[in-house]
Amino acid sequence: MSLQTHLETGITTVARCWRLTRADGVVMGFTDHDRDLAFDGATFRADSGLSARAVERSAGLAVDNAEALGALVDAGLTEADIMAGLYDGAAVELWEVNWAASHQRRLAFRGHLGEIARAGGAFRAELRGLSEVLNQTRGRVFQAQCGAVLGDGACRFDLDAPGYAVDLAAGNVAEGQRFGFGGLGGFEDRWFELGRLEVLNGAAAGQVGVIRSDRLVSDGTRTVALWQALGRVPTPGDMVRLVAGCDKRAETCRLKFNNFMNFRGFPHIPREDWILAYPRQDGVNDGGALRGDGA
Repeated sequence: MSLQTHLETGITTVARCWRLTRADGVVMGFTDHDRDLAFDGATFRADSGLSARAVERSAGLAVDNAEALGALVDAGLTEADIMAGLYDGAAVELWEVNWAASHQRRLAFRGHLGEIARAGGAFRAELRGLSEVLNQTRGRVFQAQCGAVLGDGACRFDLDAPGYAVDLAAGNVAEGQRFGFGGLGGFEDRWFELGRLEVLNGAAAGQVGVIRSDRLVSDGTRTVALWQALGRVPTPGDMVRLVAGCDKRAETCRLKFNNFMNFRGFPHIPREDWILAYPRQDGVNDGGALRGDGA
């Protein structure tokens, strides 16, 4: 008997089950039933306190969406793992299952986790359907700054080139956001600003933060601050990598990275105030290009 046949009987024993597959390959199962369920080689735990709001599904290419609500518990989704980014973009499957006969089930939703909010020992996770990718902007944006990411396929800059990345042991660590280093006097002040700090080993391995400020002190020590604290805090002695920062300007691409041939911006595009320019009698009206000040 199929799940549909079971539903048509009018007396149902149906529960919902979620299967989460993280980017690191870890698979976790949750259910809103009062006991654990198992099928397809996964165990769906009942002690997660997980429930869901109605899944909105639509025909055609419209975006499906839903929300999952649950408690933060050691055996389920923990705040430390969420802060560490382990669930960012995790694949999600939502099943409707006859808990009395788990072979009677159907897939109600498939997508990935979106934004996760945490408050009061609970979490609320946005579930984004497969058609969510249709909302993403495609193509190039015409702007003065570069649209590539330093070191990606469009930028083509080799971050392993000498002087642009350095591996060293973390020194002083304050709240996972401020780091102190010694022996980095060979790099200019603010060299790593807008770059990345990557944790290479230890309990926080894999964590990546964007550098907000990079200050070189007169005695050769360096203070690096991140825009946001890392979810898992590295301990002093853990190896980290500092990657040089790029502010996306044409001058920086040409002078700092010598990579202007791969610059993916439009440095000579007129500014927005150009559309307000107009000819004036006291200006130079020789048929040439108008300046941004209207002259």
